[in-house]
Amino acid sequence: MCATCGCGHDHAHAHQEITLEQKVLARNDELAAANRELLAARGIDAINLMSSPGSGKTTLLERTIRELPGPVAVVEGDQETRLDAERIRRTGCPVVQVNTGAGCHLDAAMLRDAVERLAPARDCLLFVENVGNLVCPALFDLGERGRVVVISVTEGTDKPLKYPYMFAAADLVVVNKIDLMPYVDFDLAACREHVASVNPKAELVSLSATRGDNMGAWYEWLRAS
Repeated sequence: MCATCGCGHDHAHAHQEITLEQKVLARNDELAAANRELLAARGIDAINLMSSPGSGKTTLLERTIRELPGPVAVVEGDQETRLDAERIRRTGCPVVQVNTGAGCHLDAAMLRDAVERLAPARDCLLFVENVGNLVCPALFDLGERGRVVVISVTEGTDKPLKYPYMFAAADLVVVNKIDLMPYVDFDLAACREHVASVNPKAELVSLSATRGDNMGAWYEWLRAS
């Protein structure tokens, strides 16, 4: 369990948790700054993909790898198993798995170790698929160039309001599985308004990674950002 997830049942315990959290985040920020320098020196653009489980991050990555020109590499974060890494490996893309055990997010030290093991090509696009969680990953800078939050229409319109810190940290919000909109209660315009209410600077792209709808807007963002 990470320090940011501890409960606070009394004042003393809460004070200890806050102090520990501040120390953990400060150390992580130092490591993230070093990662950012390392990646920049190698010409590597790192994109941190964050979402709840089941949003379709891995499916989005699979299609992106197959359709996007240029070198791509992937760091896969999960608590257990190598299932998603094996899916990425079948595309022919270099990938390394990071299992966090009870941990609910990747941190800067994990990314540094993964990059050293993966040894991605210079000037490549590096996707970091974070652990499925709409809370803790937003707190930890990895040294990435951009942060993308992926949600699916099956999760409901109100996700940006329920998890504001995650969406406040996003550079881009991807609304996935729009091919299912005829079958679920999801209001895209309202979701866009909710995102803007917590993060006016965030862009939003709606697409279907399975069917391929509007993938061009996602690729345009990757090229422009």
